[in-house]
Amino acid sequence: GGSGGGSGGGGTGNTPPVSPPQGNNGGSGYGSPIYCGGGGGGRGGAGQTPSGSSSPGGAAGIGAEISTTFIPSSYGTPGPSSARYFAGGGGGGVHSGNGHAGSPASGGGGAGGTNANNNPGDSATANTGGGGGGSNGQNGTSGAGGSGIVAIRYKFQ
Repeated sequence: GGSGGGSGGGGTGNTPPVSPPQGNNGGSGYGSPIYCGGGGGGRGGAGQTPSGSSSPGGAAGIGAEISTTFIPSSYGTPGPSSARYFAGGGGGGVHSGNGHAGSPASGGGGAGGTNANNNPGDSATANTGGGGGGSNGQNGTSGAGGSGIVAIRYKFQ
């Protein structure tokens, strides 16, 4: 399952609903027309809605935390704890105004694009399963999602 993408209306995660949840909602955009895109949902949290038309795009939802006793510290991205993070959402892009792109949360998501320099959204970090950053608006390019990783834990006897 995946998380919802950020957009003008906000994407829905964990659909169909399962327990434990497999994704979180994306944030909604701000303005009419949409000036700042919402952040994409991450595995550990929902994407955020921007606070105003000249504010940054919405921040992405945080990724899932995995202990370094299970995953080596060379994988994933750093986060608020000493664990490594995976499957973070992508930041929301900015179509007009002087706002800047929403920053991605821990988990490898890419930053959103800005209209000021016609910058596309950033691609997510490889091997994290993070979401790509949102485009800068009309005819803009979103970043690519990051490739995932499979970790198998076993006990040798």
